[in-house]
Amino acid sequence: MSDEEERELTDSRFYPAEKEAEFVEKEPTRTPQTTHPAYRLAFRDSDFLLREELRPVRFQLELLKPEMLMDEARIGSTLVMYGSARIPHEDQVEAFLAAAKTDEERKVAEKLAAKAKYCTQAYRLARIAGERSIVEDGRRQFVVCSGGGPSIMEAANRGAAEAGAESIGLNIVLPHEQAPNAYVTPYLSLRFHYFALRKMHFLIRARALAIFPGGFGTMDELFETLTLIQTQKMKPIPILVFGKEFWDKVVNFEALAEEGTISQEDLKLFHWCETAEEAWAHIVEFYGIADPCANGGCD
Repeated sequence: MSDEEERELTDSRFYPAEKEAEFVEKEPTRTPQTTHPAYRLAFRDSDFLLREELRPVRFQLELLKPEMLMDEARIGSTLVMYGSARIPHEDQVEAFLAAAKTDEERKVAEKLAAKAKYCTQAYRLARIAGERSIVEDGRRQFVVCSGGGPSIMEAANRGAAEAGAESIGLNIVLPHEQAPNAYVTPYLSLRFHYFALRKMHFLIRARALAIFPGGFGTMDELFETLTLIQTQKMKPIPILVFGKEFWDKVVNFEALAEEGTISQEDLKLFHWCETAEEAWAHIVEFYGIADPCANGGCD
């Protein structure tokens, strides 16, 4: 350290953790004491960090890391896109149907193939958001964010990438192989252990949600957001639900209101749409954005 650095008044007198770790690596003496796991620095001891008692610390780390990285990336808000990982893209439908071997598999494949149009709409909506490239106060707004996986998620990240925009992928460790799709911006490709922390990060910066046909995970994410807004734990944002025919078949929203378990006003918490242009127009109207893309100007 130079004399000038030694005299610097604004720097901390304590060495940062990175420097302390360097000191450890340079230690020449190796004895039974210094080589025992108990002697490791706690923050360099992976066995210690993975202990059951350290779960609260791991929660905090998983909350902090994505928050810090997205803040450093100047991401002000996100357009979050949820949907099934099983729906084929339109150019994959023929091969997808051919892969079905039994009558039951073909029946399911035909149902999923009929939803391929939603991959296209996810792509188009992400592309519109990417082309619009809104920046306010030096921060990027409506940055596309998906779960980072295949199908609807891949379409979203691809739409942003082909518009020349960066996009986020919030992946999660699962027992079966789960890798980020190729269109997620590498330094915004984040992986989670805890579903709860992942869902929190989906919503921390969310200023609009696009919900496409999906299964348990998509429903979980949709209903958690609706509950947070319904109970006023979260301010309203545009919730754009694609595929009314699908959702009416799997969830009877009207029946919930008729039975009195939700109010009629709660049905206004989300907005039905079928096209990317409808969805973007609703976002623009909600926030009062003067935007040419609302009239198809981004095609």
